[in-house]
This record gives sequence, C-alpha cells and structure tokens, in this order.
Amino acid sequence: MIHSTTGAGAVGVFTLGGLTTVPASARPDLLAPSVWQTLVTAGLTDAVGVVEIDPAASDTAATQEVYGLEAESLANCVIVSGKREGVERVAACVVLASTRADVNNAVRKRLDVRKSSFHSMERAVTETGMEYGGITPIGLPPEWPVLVDSRVAARPAVIVGSGIRSSKLILPGGLLGRLPGAEIVEGLAIDRA
Repeated sequence: MIHSTTGAGAVGVFTLGGLTTVPASARPDLLAPSVWQTLVTAGLTDAVGVVEIDPAASDTAATQEVYGLEAESLANCVIVSGKREGVERVAACVVLASTRADVNNAVRKRLDVRKSSFHSMERAVTETGMEYGGITPIGLPPEWPVLVDSRVAARPAVIVGSGIRSSKLILPGGLLGRLPGAEIVEGLAIDRA
C-alpha cells in the first residue's frame, strides 16, 4: 500500500511497505553528491523522499523482502551501451523489478546500435560515481539519455536508488520522466519469465 502525505511541510513524505521517507532536503547526507546536485538544480529536493535503510538490504530482492514491498513498487536502473560506427552510446534504463529491460530489442533500437549490453558492475560504478546497489536515474552523466519504461512512469510512487547503498528514494513514477534527458518509452521492459 502506498501512502503519500501532501500539504505544507509534508511534501516528499511517502510510506511504502515498511519504509517512510523524509523530504530529500532534510537528509542530503543520504544522497550521492551528484544525486543531491541534480535534485537541487531541478528544484526537486522537497518533492522526492529519502529513507535510510540497512546497506545489506540495498539489492532489489533484499529490499523487497526486508521492507515488505511488492516488486511493482521497486524500479531498477541499469546502464546499457552499444556501438555505432565505432562510437559508444550509453543509456540508463529504468524498469520495474517485476520486469527486465528489453536490451536486445527496445533498448538496442532506441540506441540505434547493432548490439547492446549491460555495463559491468565495475564500469557502472566508475562511470556513474554511485555505489552498486544504489545506482539511480537521478544524477547520471548528462550526456546519457534516461529511458523510463511507461509502467514505471504510471506508478503513483516508486522506490529507486539514492546513489549510495544505505538509503532509497521514493517519488512519483512520472517524475522520472521529467528529469533532464529523460524519455518515457512504451515497451522498454518485458515481463520476467
């Protein structure tokens, strides 16, 4: 169940499963520096909620189990790339935990490459400046498009990483589609088998 509190002084406060947030503006220490800077620049520090979690429960399946969440309330951000005429094209894909990015079709076509694949953990961490298990679509390199599956954008609230393993962000799914460089893509993800 999702509960969003709105009104003066309560913006950015969400309760989802066993997690209740405070506005990001109240706890910038729980965000990776690039995430905080992006929220400040976009004027979203009070629209996005942040909650401290056990870093050992940062991976999606653990977060879901430990905090009593449905897979449809969690979104994964994966970094994908491919080459065209020797030039690498990189994008972030945001999909619900109940789905997976359609890397071989939708993502490949959107990047306009012959073959696309996931970045390795090491490369994703290095290039994003974020911790593995905390990579989020907020605060990524500005030249990377952020592809948001339409099912994520339709969620009233969704949990994403914060750039670090010891916290999560909760925000309206549609807000992700309004980030700089973001695009809502129908059919970006396919259901898990």
